[in-house]
Amino acid sequence: MTTMSGAYTWDRTFRLWDSYFAVVWVATLVFVLGAGHTGWPLRALSAGLLVPLVPWYVALGRPVMRENPTDEHRALIYLAGTVALFLPSALLVGETRLMTFALVPQCFMSLRLRWALIAVAFINIVPVAGWALLWRPDGETVFFNSVFAVVTLVFSAALGSWIIQVIEQSQERAELIAELDASRHEVSRLSAAHGALAERERLSREIHDTLAQGFTSLLMLVQAVDAELVDDPPAARRHLALMEETARQNLAEARALVAGGAPADLHDASLPDALRRLAARHGAEVDITGPVRALSAGPEVVALRSCQEALANVRKHAGSSTVVGITLAYADETLTVSVRDDGCGFEPSAVTDGFGLAGLRARAAEVGGTACVDSAPGTGTTVTVRLPVPPPRSTP
Repeated sequence: MTTMSGAYTWDRTFRLWDSYFAVVWVATLVFVLGAGHTGWPLRALSAGLLVPLVPWYVALGRPVMRENPTDEHRALIYLAGTVALFLPSALLVGETRLMTFALVPQCFMSLRLRWALIAVAFINIVPVAGWALLWRPDGETVFFNSVFAVVTLVFSAALGSWIIQVIEQSQERAELIAELDASRHEVSRLSAAHGALAERERLSREIHDTLAQGFTSLLMLVQAVDAELVDDPPAARRHLALMEETARQNLAEARALVAGGAPADLHDASLPDALRRLAARHGAEVDITGPVRALSAGPEVVALRSCQEALANVRKHAGSSTVVGITLAYADETLTVSVRDDGCGFEPSAVTDGFGLAGLRARAAEVGGTACVDSAPGTGTTVTVRLPVPPPRSTP
């Protein structure tokens, strides 16, 4: 769209230039035919010599000036032909020098500055000098025509140089705008790609912390029921009920994930209540310290998901089914959740793969918090997440 619009603007601008050329050419003919100091045959001859300028301009001049970049060799051929057509009539009738107002801009439009200045000097000086040598007018006429030619030359050189500088600056500005536009599109593309990647990572963490953990629990319960069906039917029924509850919880989490809402455990419930329900499913206890208060969804979701991830790691890796405890601590500007187990422990620096701990740290970092794991072989594990929260409002 930009290219089409730019081409249309250039075509429209050149139509204005064509109109200017036509007006100057017609005015020159009028001046030549109306000259009083020469006879009619000479005036008619001079006018006739100017006629080929039009087809020469249309056939070669216009295409040359529309080229980008301009072919300077073709431009020199065109201007040499133009001068050859213009010069005889300029020598015969001085009024033809009005045509220089159409020829001088063409020099600057199609040549480099040095060649343009040489061409402009030739177009302004040679016709006056040749006309004076041919007709031998009085000194006063020669003087005024020479001054006019010099002034026209200086004005043309100054104006043409300024126009060329403006054109070059405009071209540089156009290139910069094009580069800026390309950079803007690239930034937009990268931003969209980054947003898609961030959303993909967020969904991966959500699925890992909810659905994947729930399915893992279901698989473990299925294995337990399979072992208990014959020897311990009451235990099998308890595990079947727990399977049903876990499946319903997974379904609720899936619906919340699709809807983009809060986790199912936090729906119409406070964070402590959600942690108590979560702890009950894992046979753990929750210890809450500090004045409980409502917080924004961000820290509460991170605290709940961190607990889910830590409890899932206990079930999968700790080598113990007993969770020592869950602590939720409210401070003035910090919310801290800790999960401790008495399992086999591990060396945190030795963990280089897996999504759990990395996702836990990334989730905490999203809200400006930190997550640390304190563990060693044989000593159990403590996962602590600290999140910044607004201080409580003071009551009057």
